[in-house]
Amino acid sequence: QVRPVESGGGLVQPGDSLRLFCAVSGRPAVGWFRQPPGKEREFVAAISWRGARTSYTNSVKGRFTISRNSAKDTWFLQMNNLRPEDTAVYYCATRENTGGDLLYTRAAEYESWGQGTQVTVSS
Repeated sequence: QVRPVESGGGLVQPGDSLRLFCAVSGRPAVGWFRQPPGKEREFVAAISWRGARTSYTNSVKGRFTISRNSAKDTWFLQMNNLRPEDTAVYYCATRENTGGDLLYTRAAEYESWGQGTQVTVSS
């Protein structure tokens, strides 16, 4: 499976917005995870391969939106009202569709990972 490629990270102030991009071919289920400094990797958001189903960790609900542009093989994580605790390396992960419009929230369920993109929220 082709490895996804993330982009869009950067340094922003609290309350700002950022959009992360994940480029990957095919029609996989996609998840975003993050690893804050000194902490374990954690689930952020996921979308099924058809895009009909989404899931978010509680701390980002109402602020982050996962979506896709299937025509361009690009998935997005729109992050609004960013907080210092959102600072982390963000990873895109993919899993090939095996039937059913499924999404996955556990890291072990994904097959391919990107290299990560740094998001820093600081005043």
